[in-house]
Amino acid sequence: MLASLAEGSGGRLTRHERQRRIGAIEGGGTKFVCVVDDTDSGIAARAVIPTRDPAATLGDCLGFFRDATARLGPLQALGIACFGPLQLRRDAADFGHLLPTPKPGWSGVDVLGPFEDALRVPAVVDTDVGCAALGEWRRGAGRGLGSLAYVTVGTGIGGAVVPGGGARLMHAEMGHLPVRRDPRDQGFAGVCPFHGDCLEGLANGPAVRARWGRDLADLPPDHVAREIIAGYVAQLVAAIALLHSPEAVVIGGGVTTGGDLLPLVRHATHALLRDYLPPLARPEQVAAFVRAPGLGADSAITGALQLAREAIDAQR
Repeated sequence: MLASLAEGSGGRLTRHERQRRIGAIEGGGTKFVCVVDDTDSGIAARAVIPTRDPAATLGDCLGFFRDATARLGPLQALGIACFGPLQLRRDAADFGHLLPTPKPGWSGVDVLGPFEDALRVPAVVDTDVGCAALGEWRRGAGRGLGSLAYVTVGTGIGGAVVPGGGARLMHAEMGHLPVRRDPRDQGFAGVCPFHGDCLEGLANGPAVRARWGRDLADLPPDHVAREIIAGYVAQLVAAIALLHSPEAVVIGGGVTTGGDLLPLVRHATHALLRDYLPPLARPEQVAAFVRAPGLGADSAITGALQLAREAIDAQR
């Protein structure tokens, strides 16, 4: 599933492209995925590293790249897609560091500097959901569209819209929007350590397990949890449609794996919008608007590879 550099190029690579060997990291709440992409062979090396404390996790990632470059040769650039919130302002003293995050022990951690220092190549960082949006827009479900939003519903909830541009306070933190409570879900306080019952606090994977004792995929198909979670996610989809008006919203993440939640999200989104937006007035229009990832679980790592390619191009 993971797209290598050669894909989408029509098989014709320039001399500059033929020389590319790039690395990428997708840092998530449960695992870090590390890859090396070589133009000649596609994905030449890959490892999945469980997310533990920062020193152990980042140390294992560095070990992977040291071993891979010793076998394959040096990298030209590295793209990092990491859970957030992240400091992405280049003029900030803590650029590339995690800001206060619900992930215990990770607030303030530098996720960029150790790789720049050890690998001595251009390294670029963005949020995991920002990279997922980029990957799906360039090579996945949004290929050929002028704009796209990506939403992930997993250990955390986040969203991003591409293309971006212009000065921003920071990256979007869509998962922490307040939402209207489902009448069937009044007794649960929420799991977000900052807001309690924001969208992430009510609808991420840990919230599902705290409330119903199992992952959503392990609950019966007709369990009320599915409608409740779909309704919360639909509130975010409707907000994205009203605020940003992208051509599509792609929904990924562990909670939505398998695709059985998407029909419920589409139905709830249509009900929320109430035919107000003409391009989304009919159920079949909403069905085309709310999409599954075209790259499966590789949306973010594909976007991180794209960041690395663009870092090389910026130096030409």
